[in-house]
Amino acid sequence: MKVSIVGITGYSGFELVKILNNHKKVTIASIHATKDISRRLSDIYPYLSGICDLVIEAFDAKAIMAVSDLVFFATPSGIASQLAAPFVAADFPVIDLSGDHRLPADVYEKWYHKPPVSDAVLSQFTYALTEWTDLKGKRFVSNPGCYATATELALLPLLKADVIEEDAIIVDAKSGLTGAGKALSEASHFVNVHDNYVTYKLNHHQHIPEIVQMLQEVNPKVPYIQFSTSLLPVNRGIMATSYVKLKKPLSKAALDAIYQAAYEDKPFVRVQEDLPELHNVIGSNFTDIGFIYNEVTNVLTVVSVIDNLMKGAAGQAVQNLNAMMGWDETEGLLVSPSYL
Repeated sequence: MKVSIVGITGYSGFELVKILNNHKKVTIASIHATKDISRRLSDIYPYLSGICDLVIEAFDAKAIMAVSDLVFFATPSGIASQLAAPFVAADFPVIDLSGDHRLPADVYEKWYHKPPVSDAVLSQFTYALTEWTDLKGKRFVSNPGCYATATELALLPLLKADVIEEDAIIVDAKSGLTGAGKALSEASHFVNVHDNYVTYKLNHHQHIPEIVQMLQEVNPKVPYIQFSTSLLPVNRGIMATSYVKLKKPLSKAALDAIYQAAYEDKPFVRVQEDLPELHNVIGSNFTDIGFIYNEVTNVLTVVSVIDNLMKGAAGQAVQNLNAMMGWDETEGLLVSPSYL
């Protein structure tokens, strides 16, 4: 299968190159960006020499459809919404890593402050948290956000089992700096991030509505969540710590059974005996989940960790491609975490 990548010079675009270069069923046919047109990717980024020596091309929907079978959009929000329509009209498969096709038009406009796609285009896309979505035969996929992936995978088993209070969900999520993308800003300046810890977008992070939307699919009684996001002084990784109240006390064995029932046949979700840590997933497509129950307060603390560029972006996008095509879900993705 031949694919094209739009947004090749971003962090997620780089990760797609790394993954797809080792995918037995995929060849990268073309790469696209808005800068460095006609230059080889490996000339700009020498560490990709011999890995991706393709020339960066300007975006051209017709040209992409002439050489490829599917297109990945690894672009900032607000780009795919403007460029994906010709592919949908031609029934040409799309996987969008941005937030542009995750939400109803009015909700997207409110949270992203950008023009939304038309309802006709939006209705064609499937929001695809791989472990919870049937993607066989789907042609237009909206990849979940990084915070959303970590949070949803931690909470959905509990909501499906109907064991937690739906109106008392608190999530404290933290991200490495690559979650902010490559665009330079005061907030991402080294001197402001190094040896620092910053909470940002409290109560108004754009991933909140997609998390609520997905939780409500499994349990419509969820009215809202309390969600905070903070920046960790590390390159990559997401840690989402969720605090929920049980409807009745449950043993560790009972809670283990809930998570095992949800993920026993899911190769990229690992339920841990102890609370997980970032090093155990960095560089991989794994999600590690662990929990501790406080009988005194009746609070269950669930910690989930992912690599924001892998399971939170490019890794899950390729996992979704595998699911769409009916291939082995682990193809191109079963690599061990870098740890150090």
